[in-house]
Amino acid sequence: MADLLEWGANWLEQQRTQHLTRTVTYRRGAESVDVAASIGRTEFEVDDGYGVRQTIESRDYLVLAANLVLSGMQTLPERGDRIEETSAATRFVYEVLAPGQEPAWRYSDPYRLTLRIHTKQIGSEPV
Repeated sequence: MADLLEWGANWLEQQRTQHLTRTVTYRRGAESVDVAASIGRTEFEVDDGYGVRQTIESRDYLVLAANLVLSGMQTLPERGDRIEETSAATRFVYEVLAPGQEPAWRYSDPYRLTLRIHTKQIGSEPV
């Protein structure tokens, strides 16, 4: 018998991708791919080494792992990659990264269908 929970997770991800996303451009060097992404956020607590805890918020992009394809091969996010998102008449540029030793991405579900990519805005420009 098939895993009913995995089937349900697949169906939910298809619905999220179809109804709750916007198209963004994922870039690594000269290569890029347009992907459907849901927007999220993650709050990180980081100790600065002097007993002060800082809260840092990242803008997250949730994309289907199967859709992140560069040079014809499915790939995983890397620190330093860029995501471009256009809203109204502005293109926002985000860099894939996370504070401290935190990973820059993680799987968002137990079946590794969706990537949660952490980013920080590094620029914007009119379109």
